[in-house]
Amino acid sequence: MSEIIEITGASSNKNTKWKPYQGEEIEALIKHKGFVSDYGGINEIGEKIIDETYRILEMCADPNKNPDTETGLILGYVQSGKTLSFTSLTALARDNNFQIVIIIAGTSRALSTQTYKRMRTDLRIDNRHDRKWVIIPNANTLEDRDTIEMKLDQWADKTYLNERCSTVLLTVMKNGNHLRNLTQVLRGLNLKGVPTLIIDDESDQASLNTRGRSNARAGNEVNEGEASTIYRRINNLREIFPHHTLLQYTATPQANLFVNIMDRLSPNFIKLLTPGEGYTGGKSFFIQNPNLIRRIPTNEIPSNNNILQEPPESLLYALKVFFLGVVADKYQDFRNRSMMVHPSRLTNSQNIFFSWIRNISESWVRLLESNDDDDKKELLNEFRLAYNDLTLTVSDLPAFEKLTSNNLIHAIKNTRIIEVNARNGMTPEIRWNDFYSHILIGGQAMDRGFTVEGLTVTYMPRSLATGQIDTTLQRARFFGYKQAYFGFCRVWVDQNNIDAYMSIVEHGEDVRSRLEEYDLNNKHLNEWERETVVDGILRLTRPNILYDDLDRDYFGSEWFVIRAPHDSDSSIPLNQNVVNNFFNTYEQNFKDDEGHVNRANFQKHQVAVISLSDMLKYLLNRLKFTKESDSQTFSSLRGIISSYLNENLDETCLIYAMSAKKTGGKIEQEIRERRTNINNEIKQYFSGPNNQTKDFERGEKYPGDRSIRDRNRLTVQVHRLKLTDINGEDIMDENGNTMYEDVPSIVIWIPENIGKDIIRQPENKI
Repeated sequence: MSEIIEITGASSNKNTKWKPYQGEEIEALIKHKGFVSDYGGINEIGEKIIDETYRILEMCADPNKNPDTETGLILGYVQSGKTLSFTSLTALARDNNFQIVIIIAGTSRALSTQTYKRMRTDLRIDNRHDRKWVIIPNANTLEDRDTIEMKLDQWADKTYLNERCSTVLLTVMKNGNHLRNLTQVLRGLNLKGVPTLIIDDESDQASLNTRGRSNARAGNEVNEGEASTIYRRINNLREIFPHHTLLQYTATPQANLFVNIMDRLSPNFIKLLTPGEGYTGGKSFFIQNPNLIRRIPTNEIPSNNNILQEPPESLLYALKVFFLGVVADKYQDFRNRSMMVHPSRLTNSQNIFFSWIRNISESWVRLLESNDDDDKKELLNEFRLAYNDLTLTVSDLPAFEKLTSNNLIHAIKNTRIIEVNARNGMTPEIRWNDFYSHILIGGQAMDRGFTVEGLTVTYMPRSLATGQIDTTLQRARFFGYKQAYFGFCRVWVDQNNIDAYMSIVEHGEDVRSRLEEYDLNNKHLNEWERETVVDGILRLTRPNILYDDLDRDYFGSEWFVIRAPHDSDSSIPLNQNVVNNFFNTYEQNFKDDEGHVNRANFQKHQVAVISLSDMLKYLLNRLKFTKESDSQTFSSLRGIISSYLNENLDETCLIYAMSAKKTGGKIEQEIRERRTNINNEIKQYFSGPNNQTKDFERGEKYPGDRSIRDRNRLTVQVHRLKLTDINGEDIMDENGNTMYEDVPSIVIWIPENIGKDIIRQPENKI
């Protein structure tokens, strides 16, 4: 008997563009980053990085076949290592003879320089002599052009070995002038047959067309009308490369996913990055360890209507927790400890907090050094409360007396307090090696792309404002690889932000789960239904980049109704078969529902309790409703139920066969008559409660169809309807036959615990 051996590798090879070669460049990079096994090879974490990198590159334009262009979206988590991913991708591209790699990095000089230095260090460009790389930041000169042209000539020379050629690595600031300069340097070069990667870091920021909405209102086509500067510059850069792939890296993909699919920057494929071991993201903080989240009282949030005259108590407490953590961490010898204070985007507000924190620190040092035992004792008692707080999450915390001896004074004295903004002309560079502990006060300069080394305490007294998901999430600098010191972490925000982050975590996981099959099976993103769970307090992204309108559906504590079950003649017999088969399969589960003995026959129903999973599989997923508004919301509802089942496999639901009885064990439904309105939709599904009479109060005999449900359990009513026109006349076909004498339909009660807000983009089509 022959043995069947399954060959596994880096790729499923399903719908991939080509098969990259894993060479010495990426392997050397991974080892340089420390992912080495005990035997000198690449460890499991390193292999995972290579595997994810491989899966990205195999979806890019094949460097050996041209011309071709591709656009991909690479989705990671905030502070999870996206830079390492595109550095690894750059190395693997070199292994596969890509001649040019362009990294569009950072909207600020500091972030752009940070990326340039990181690439230079990680690729070991200054410590090797093989000249496989030439790296140029913000190319702008004739010398830059000559260098690039000479390096491309090497590749074009068939007598020159590829391993001796140099890949040109160009880093460019995401700025209109710098992008224009780079395009001008490259324009006119012979780029035919030059395989190129363009990597757009933080691709949802500034890259997309901020005039998309205004173009839609003006009636312009998607790629016509006005274009914002950076969007136009990126497209101009792409146009000079006949053979390239644009890869959009981000942790906040809302804008990228919901631009119109005909937009030039709409991605064709998606790859999901998974964080490495020790990553602590939104789920770690807000779901699994909510005790690390502290609420700032509303009266301590500064605003135009609430001017704070002195440091709020929550800030003082946060500082105490931080300083004690600094002292305790020194016993564990971590590299840095930092606190981030993010009060507002306004530099005046930041300066107020900077002055408060500096003055508080100086006053605490004076008290701890003073001979006034009473004041000193009072302060230490306050610190003890913070110490007790830390003991709840740090198991091996040194004794309070040990921490608060001279060590506490030294920790406060030697903590650098700095404003991170351009108030004095230029955002200062954080020299992490100068001091062990830092307190950083800033706003937008500490948003996306900014890494705070050893961040333990975050104090963010700012309102949720518009509740824009991508902006709010990018403020979460407290995410990252913090498992080794997770117990020292604390995050102070107001209740609205707490609620928002909890909802954003759910939203993020929902987006990833909806995109998983597109990642694993390399499916084209044009096939993806643009919808996701978004809580009502949140906004998906900035509206000015969205060409198409968004619809919001809420499912919860209300009835979901199919408005036009008769929209397609072909779907009526199909749905009849689905309902009949379902009733036949579960007829043993059905029984008479309870009710007043004097109810009319049409007010008597059959009811069954069955598993929610079976109901979804054998009823909802098989019914077909074709009217666009019905089909889209029905699809959203099924998605919500399916998601709920992932966490509640044993959940049951109620099924009502309305106006039904059992005859010989079979369910027989009475057909109810309903009128349609001017939009050809059912005017009213539900029969109301019985009218008040001499013998009965209103609703005593029958409470009405709306009350036929379990408030806390999903309930499906199956109706059989004869539809008439708005005047009650039969609807006839062209041959004079009555059309809608037996139309099956459903209404569904969604309890609050299952309900979700869904955002959809119904018009996003080719």
